[in-house]
Amino acid sequence: MVDEFDLIAQYFRPLVGAEGLHLLDDAACISAKVGYDLVLSKDILVSDVHFFRDDDPYDIALKALAVNLSDIAAKGAFPKYYMLGLSLPHGVSPDWLSAFSKGLKHGQAAVGMHLIGGDTTKSPKDSITISITIFGEIERGNMIERSGAKIGDDIYVTGELGLAAFGLLVRQGQISVNDNTLLHRYLRPAARSELGPALVGTATASADVSDGLLADVTHICTASNKGAEIFVDQLPTTESVRALCHSLPQYRSFLWSGGDDYEIVFTADRSDRQKISGMSNDFNTLITKVGHITDEKSVLIYDENRELIKKPETGYRHF
Repeated sequence: MVDEFDLIAQYFRPLVGAEGLHLLDDAACISAKVGYDLVLSKDILVSDVHFFRDDDPYDIALKALAVNLSDIAAKGAFPKYYMLGLSLPHGVSPDWLSAFSKGLKHGQAAVGMHLIGGDTTKSPKDSITISITIFGEIERGNMIERSGAKIGDDIYVTGELGLAAFGLLVRQGQISVNDNTLLHRYLRPAARSELGPALVGTATASADVSDGLLADVTHICTASNKGAEIFVDQLPTTESVRALCHSLPQYRSFLWSGGDDYEIVFTADRSDRQKISGMSNDFNTLITKVGHITDEKSVLIYDENRELIKKPETGYRHF
């Protein structure tokens, strides 16, 4: 394995912007834009927890960026910079590092973001840990918090649900399908970085769907001290996922509990329905109303017959 400083110089210095001081210092220097707030988020990805050790390192890099970009998008902010913490086992090949850094390069270029610093260290055994701290920018006071949902607000979600959860089953070899989009969605999630900032001024609360729709709606309701009702027959997904839910009913809950979708779930006043429909057209992105906010302090989900699902799967938990 190459020396730590050679590794940084060869693979990561080319990704750095001016704020990163060419990775020649122990810190970065950011000049905050007048009238703007910095929005920060961090996600840690661990091999064999968030990705497979033998996944393509290009895909691993794209996913590491996407899960962080999704957090920033849900806050309505524009991504600007990120810091990378990388813990690697002895013997990681130059080919792995080259593909990983190429994935970072393409991922950051797609949103106009760049690296400003970080750290590398050796990990025990064969484990890889990737820690990214991302910096977003938004006009002062405009960040969309989780705590703003109001009674009667509609609940919306972007895109389609359940694809990544079924994609994981494909990656594990548990199911075989003809639809390559399922595996692709799991390996290469895409954050809603363009749509997110457009929600400012419309969304009353927002979160990204990382742990499962029901879990992330619950996060919004907890922060807002409200409740919600969600309807399964309104949850958006693809024909192939609907077919899998029919043929494999034990996985039907993936529609509301499947993680790694990285869509945006948000609340908005009923008066903004036409405006949100226009956003869907403007960004060529499906935006679906899936329920509404209540004052009951509980999150309920109803099946296709509008019968309450008791003790539904809520989403992924680490502990």
